[in-house]
Amino acid sequence: MRDAAAIVELRGLVKVFRDFWRRQKVTAVDGLSLDIYPGEVFGLLGPNGSGKSTTIKIMLGLLHPSAGTVRVFGRPPQSVQAKEKIGYLPEESHLYQYLTARETLDFYGRLFNLGARQRHERIEQLLEMVGLAHAADRPVGEFSKGMARRIGLAQALINDPRLIILDEPTAGLDPIGCRQVKDIILQLARRGRAVLLSSHLLADVEDVCQRIAILYNGHVCAEGRVNDFTQSKEAICITLPALSPAQIEELLESIRQKVGAEPQVQHPRVSLEQCFLRVVQRAEAAALERSGAAAATKLAEYLQSGTASES
Repeated sequence: MRDAAAIVELRGLVKVFRDFWRRQKVTAVDGLSLDIYPGEVFGLLGPNGSGKSTTIKIMLGLLHPSAGTVRVFGRPPQSVQAKEKIGYLPEESHLYQYLTARETLDFYGRLFNLGARQRHERIEQLLEMVGLAHAADRPVGEFSKGMARRIGLAQALINDPRLIILDEPTAGLDPIGCRQVKDIILQLARRGRAVLLSSHLLADVEDVCQRIAILYNGHVCAEGRVNDFTQSKEAICITLPALSPAQIEELLESIRQKVGAEPQVQHPRVSLEQCFLRVVQRAEAAALERSGAAAATKLAEYLQSGTASES
């Protein structure tokens, strides 16, 4: 929603890490400028050491920039008013292993001073949304990595944030979990939330992000809409209904005469993810019980507020 004010504004951001004697050791971020708007999923990409994690920590108020300005909801990121509107899923889910899934979410709800009734309602909705309602009373120390990521996503949403920062949200998830998390991200964006996604899984980024920035050595090397990066203007793909061999040959001969080149012919492909999901959905429908995560349902009711985004 570019007609709205940016939620995150970075201008000339610089972060220099120094050693014990204050000598410059490494410049992690160097002159970074970015805007993130309500209702969009923004991808922050780059190889290891490119400055992604440092940028996220500065946006969260965990690090102070060496130079430049950072505004989150129009405020410094260290302000309580900004932090209370942010949800964060770190790259590694650090959970208290002896707490159950329900107790974990209750703990984070208390940190945001949510009332008992509101905590209860949100916890039940979130557990259902991430497919862990049946495992609500199991200690999270018994969870697989994928189930831990699901409860990590739920805790990032307990405060109904307007800015959601997700660092490798699909790490450790099976293809079903990946698809469910991506669907949740898209639903959140359609309801006006801003989502910052940092991931090395570029297929996931391509599925959900509208805009991306690619960092290298702390610099933005490229920024723009995903379609502008992925579309090839050198060729055109035309999809036709199934034709007989004679019709295909007749059509190809006409194209050869018109363009003076040999066209390529191939059947449309569906992604392996789509094939996998179809097979598992059939198996799930026939199963009587499950021990792992269940299929996620619709977005939690309290997260459905907000204006739908056109982006």
